[in-house]
Amino acid sequence: MGFTEIEYDVADRVATITLNRPERLNAFTLTMRAELIAAFDLADADDQVRAVVVTGAGRAFCAGADLGGGGTTFRGAREGRDLVDGAPRDGGGTVALRIARSLKPVIGAINGPAVGVGVTMTLPMDVRLAADTARFGFVFARRGIVTEAASSWFLPRIVGIAQAMEWAATGRVFPAAEALEGRLVSRLYPAEELLPAAYALAGEIAANTSAVSVAAIRRLMWSGLSASSPWEAHAADSRLMAELGGAPDAVEGVTAFLDKRQADFPMTVSEHLPSGVPSWPENPYGG
Repeated sequence: MGFTEIEYDVADRVATITLNRPERLNAFTLTMRAELIAAFDLADADDQVRAVVVTGAGRAFCAGADLGGGGTTFRGAREGRDLVDGAPRDGGGTVALRIARSLKPVIGAINGPAVGVGVTMTLPMDVRLAADTARFGFVFARRGIVTEAASSWFLPRIVGIAQAMEWAATGRVFPAAEALEGRLVSRLYPAEELLPAAYALAGEIAANTSAVSVAAIRRLMWSGLSASSPWEAHAADSRLMAELGGAPDAVEGVTAFLDKRQADFPMTVSEHLPSGVPSWPENPYGG
């Protein structure tokens, strides 16, 4: 596809999505929104893609919404926009929810400042790695708006309500070391080591696991965050164990282990995703 504000590349079974407006610190626009959604559609449809790495071009990951429109930036175009519960959908939320339903694991390689939607879009990613020089900010209260991209759901579940409220209520920008201490990111690296570390993690997934298993596990993990009890998780686990336990990937995984060789899993997500995999996140508003 002819993307203009992102880059999309696939190599070694890993898709790389690069936010690509370095002259504007990769500030988020409606064009970038549409292109990110399209890129995740491509990754999900490609059985050769086993993991997705998201990073930024230049010295920033994403500096937040492009404020070139001045004080009316967040007024937004109300005509021709999809609605949710009668309101025009938040653009960052459309990206976050698309990432949330990815069938491939998503690794954020946060190479520089990640502020506003630049950080909230990373919350549905499965692992966030960061350069030790990166900075983060949930700055919405300092702009007179609210947290978006469904971050009021994601952030407290990732870092806890006290930490989430401290960052959101102050709106301050904080360093990578604080993000690590607050569990927003998993690990920090010198800038030049960040992408190699992200690709090493993605490569470990691609080389050693069943694509169908990973897709199912991802949905089980995320949907389980809002389960009312462990019985819901038990029921979902049981359905999928019953469906996959005798399937070709399980046969190959066990046989390869016993033979002390690398497994060559034959199943693909596009053809063999079990019916018991949760459809998550469910849209209760229709459309």
